[in-house]
Order: sequence, then structure tokens, then C-alpha cells
Amino acid sequence: MNALAEELKALLIETLDLEDLAPTDIDPKAPLFGDGLGLDSIDALELGVEIQKRYGLKIDTDADDVEENFYSISTLTAFVAARRTV
Repeated sequence: MNALAEELKALLIETLDLEDLAPTDIDPKAPLFGDGLGLDSIDALELGVEIQKRYGLKIDTDADDVEENFYSISTLTAFVAARRTV
């Protein structure tokens, strides 16, 4: 797993106060929402805001691929890597 994926796991845990999870508990290919980690739309909003601040990118919540990009740590890593400016 690359460093960005590990950063995003830690960011997810920190931002959403998931104190009972460690980065190693998060399967990079598992869904973050629903049956995966069980995150909801409020969690997505909080995570999106923090990612925008941390990595200096703009997330268009109306984009057709936003759900796909936030599906898992793997898809989120690819999204951030392709668009970050920091």
C-alpha cells in the first residue's frame, strides 16, 4: 500500500473520530459507505472538506463520478493523487 493510501486511512480515522479503528483495519478495496465501514453522507461531507483542505483540491459534489471516487480507500487514493496540488 502506498504512502498516500496510508495518509488517507489516518485522515479518515482522525476526521471522523473512528478511535476504535487502526489504519490496518481498513481494507483499501472495501466500500467506505453502506456495508463497508458504514459511513454515511455526513461522514462523506466531513471527509470531503478535510481532503480539500489537506490536499488543496476542489471536489465537485455534483460530478457524476463523485460516488465512484469515494467508494474505497483505493479509489479515493487514485482521485487525490490525480488532482492534488499540495
